[in-house]
Amino acid sequence: MRRVLKTRPFCRWMRKTELTDQSLCDAVVEMTQGLLDGNLGGNVFKKRVGLANKGKRSSARTIIATHQGSKWFFVFGFEKNDKSNISKHELEVLQDLAKDLLGINQTQIDEAVAKGTLEEICHGP
Repeated sequence: MRRVLKTRPFCRWMRKTELTDQSLCDAVVEMTQGLLDGNLGGNVFKKRVGLANKGKRSSARTIIATHQGSKWFFVFGFEKNDKSNISKHELEVLQDLAKDLLGINQTQIDEAVAKGTLEEICHGP
């Protein structure tokens, strides 16, 4: 079963945007179909996600930690007009975070959701 989750910092950033949970779930479906915007290495991927009334080109960029299997974690986001890309240092930090997140099991995910450190937004086959 595929689980799609957001980290607490990603949730805080997302509240400042017009991004919806549904748009994130749709992005994961696109990614499972091979529509990736960038493999940044270390199980970290970049995906453009459209904001309301904007196309994907000028909208949000999201960073996802995944093995492209059962666990998908939205860990970082930025709007294209605020930032063009992540720095090398940010990428290294995100790769370390991806390693930690992808190493946890389903019980640990359930505990993190219960504590509020992760928020589950959708799940599917």
